Amino acid sequence: MARISLTPPRTLTLRLAEWYSRRAYGKVMEPALVYAHHPKVLRAYFAFEAKVGRWKALDPTLKHLAVMISSARIGCSWCLDFGHWEADRLGLPLEKISKVPEWRAHEESFTETERLVMEYAEAVTDTPPTVTDELAERLRRHLGDKAFVELTVMVALENFRSRVNGAMGLRSQGFSEACAIPPGGGAGA
Repeated sequence: MARISLTPPRTLTLRLAEWYSRRAYGKVMEPALVYAHHPKVLRAYFAFEAKVGRWKALDPTLKHLAVMISSARIGCSWCLDFGHWEADRLGLPLEKISKVPEWRAHEESFTETERLVMEYAEAVTDTPPTVTDELAERLRRHLGDKAFVELTVMVALENFRSRVNGAMGLRSQGFSEACAIPPGGGAGA
């Protein structure tokens, strides 16, 4: 259960966020309802996410795997739920995506670069981060500097999202129910 009301004051900012959220995602996203208690935070967060959405140096599949690993590592059920829905929307293989939380048990399902990205996302998410020079260099060789920087920031951003959602008590919102394979369905569940 959320630790703050999901019925914030009905400001213009909230009404615009609700309209956009319904249009883009089919429902109002609960994190937006949390942020709406502080309209300046809501506006800044949505502006930042809009800018992040225009970053294209990193392959979308790699970006998605990194975000899902961070969500799983932190234990954000809201982010994992939304991540499955987003993977479906991006046309990513849901059976593969469902294996991400336990990817090491399913290494054969992932390419070398995907495994490096997921290992790196785990290391960035650890507290404190456990990134080694060797891992960073291997990834830079695979991705190039621009994509490496984007990957690092995407993992840090997902840490922000997952930690806010977890601290606010947000849980799965049912996004993955629209997917062909629900979370965990292909991971030996």
